[in-house]
Amino acid sequence: MKASYIALCAVMVILLAEAVEVSTAVTCSPTQLSSCVSAITSSSPPSQLCCSKIKEQKPCLCQYLKNPNLKKFINTGNARKVASTCGTPFPKC
Repeated sequence: MKASYIALCAVMVILLAEAVEVSTAVTCSPTQLSSCVSAITSSSPPSQLCCSKIKEQKPCLCQYLKNPNLKKFINTGNARKVASTCGTPFPKC
């Protein structure tokens, strides 16, 4: 009886962990980074909104870097500096 209770608890923990991952999925949308444009194109510090959007879109950054239309804006020293300032360094793609 005790073993089946432990097994049931383990299954519930696994199911809950999977549900959390599904609910935190990000929709990749480069327009979500529009609040970062001024920080990327100038030397102004990133806003809190910019930082939260960079953190939210971090799983998408490699996809953006592979897109030739986006790469020229995102793969710059200023963009990397903004991401680093926000505590979200660019991933190795």
